[in-house]
Amino acid sequence: MSLAVWWVRRDLRLDDNPALRAALDGGRQVLPLFILDWRLMNTASPARRAFLVQGLHRLDEALRQRGSWLVLRRGAPLDSLHRVIEESGASAIYAEEDYSPFARRRDDEIIRQLPLQRVPGLTVQHPALMVKADGAPYTAFTPFSRMWQALSAEPPSPAPKHLSTPPQLISEPLPQLEGVTSLPAGEDEALRRLDAFLTEAVFDYHEQRNRLDLEGTSLLSAYLRFGMLSARRAVAAVRRAAQDAEDIRVQRGCEVWLNELIWREFYHAVLYHFPWVSRDAFKPHLRSISWRDDPVSFSAWKEGCTGYPVVDACMRQLTTMNWVHNRGRMIVASFLAKDLLIDWRQGERWFMQHLVDGDPAANNGGWQWSSGVGTDAAPYFRIFNPVLQAQKFDPRGEFVRRWLPELLGVPDEFIHQPWCMPESVQRASGCHLNRDYPLPIVDHRAARLRALAAYRQSKQTSAG
Repeated sequence: MSLAVWWVRRDLRLDDNPALRAALDGGRQVLPLFILDWRLMNTASPARRAFLVQGLHRLDEALRQRGSWLVLRRGAPLDSLHRVIEESGASAIYAEEDYSPFARRRDDEIIRQLPLQRVPGLTVQHPALMVKADGAPYTAFTPFSRMWQALSAEPPSPAPKHLSTPPQLISEPLPQLEGVTSLPAGEDEALRRLDAFLTEAVFDYHEQRNRLDLEGTSLLSAYLRFGMLSARRAVAAVRRAAQDAEDIRVQRGCEVWLNELIWREFYHAVLYHFPWVSRDAFKPHLRSISWRDDPVSFSAWKEGCTGYPVVDACMRQLTTMNWVHNRGRMIVASFLAKDLLIDWRQGERWFMQHLVDGDPAANNGGWQWSSGVGTDAAPYFRIFNPVLQAQKFDPRGEFVRRWLPELLGVPDEFIHQPWCMPESVQRASGCHLNRDYPLPIVDHRAARLRALAAYRQSKQTSAG
């Protein structure tokens, strides 16, 4: 019986796994292999490493229930794959295709020497298919979404019930579990959360997804990032929920969440077609912005000490939970790039150092959108007012108080702009400005004008 290697990468699941299915074709034995590449492990946030390691243990457990196990090797993928092929006599390697510039360079090198076959599965629609009639890639979301929804997709496939793996193969021990993650990892947990979301929270998703003070999101981003949940399974499930729903409210919630999944596909397509966005702004005329070199302000932003409660609460949520509400990501990104006029790439890197769901495509796309420099971005002149954002999406200040206990006693009328508190209110609330909580490090109105001038100057420089 021939043997194929299933090289596990960002697809830590057995359910709906096209790479695994391809390896099984023809009744082959399958060697599930994960390679700990320290080039990636050393750059991943501690939260992502811990989530990944926990996910590897869950995958190994699922494989053992089916008569197999996860073989682990450490080192450079090319060297590790060479050794595994020699030891096992495997005739082919199957892996889910990844679209990041790093992954594509790595795989191109391996393909020149080994029988690696990349199998689509990271997204529902391969980015190469998502092009206009003239072959040009989409750079705006709405037409991309229309085409995406018009294309058909294969239904998700169930997990295999049994896997045959040669018993003599040697595996290095799985890494020890690192600390406690804010989310339990694994395919079973991902499917449980998907089902729970589509039977409850999705009902009000279209109304509550932007509320910082409510539990209105799916919290599935980390599972999609590591492939513990397939995008195809998620899309099929939400479409089925919308079809079965009798309440227009549920249908609307499903439509809005599906739209968020399509945004994920869009950002992967952008990175696939324009790999240089990982290091530069998509819009050429906004590559000459005179960013400020201000380590003090950048540190205040990172530490959640800007004096703007909603910004600070989101940044403390990031460093505590290794996750931030999507509305919060937009608020803090706009504040860094526009209020502080600090290069968005510094914020992008900080997010990747902390986020458990840190994904190169989605993180880059979100930062470029919020900074106004990317494809289909918010116009550069749209600058979030942190006070108005807080009043709209955390109306009673419950989110702010959860993450900023020093503001716990501040009355609702001052919770989003504590600098307006009279001295008597500061005494009564137990929050003295510049002692218990900082004054704003920047005046939003003045910062807005400064940002507009810097962006306009970049446009003029590019045109001239």
